[in-house]
Amino acid sequence: MTFVSITRLRVRSWRFLPAFFLYALRSARQASRAEGNVGTRLLRDQRNTFWTVTGWTGEPAMKKFMLAGTHRKAMRKLPQWCDEAALAHWTQESEEMPSWEEAWRRLESEGRPSRVNHPSSAHTAHRFPAPEVRAGSAVVFK
Repeated sequence: MTFVSITRLRVRSWRFLPAFFLYALRSARQASRAEGNVGTRLLRDQRNTFWTVTGWTGEPAMKKFMLAGTHRKAMRKLPQWCDEAALAHWTQESEEMPSWEEAWRRLESEGRPSRVNHPSSAHTAHRFPAPEVRAGSAVVFK
């Protein structure tokens, strides 16, 4: 069984992007090295939107990662940096990471919004466009 975690974040201003990139890359590296991680992928979508999909041996492993190190520091900044933030979790039989299309479907149907200080109308409605995967826009860490 694999515990899958999906996040979608939209950075509300270009001025937050340099710090966001730094935290995102460090957090992805932290996740890929964390005990219990079975997969880590990132996607740079349109309009300053970023997706992550991570797979874990169980929810406790994901929570241990989430509340430690760089990721914990980044979570404190996201309410100010982002105008859209949402997440979804589920358990599946396979260790294979879901497609970005599946991640989007699950996020809209089963996901929940995260707290942001400046919510967009899409965040409030919990309706987001499907991710657009282009050459070079996805990174696999593990």
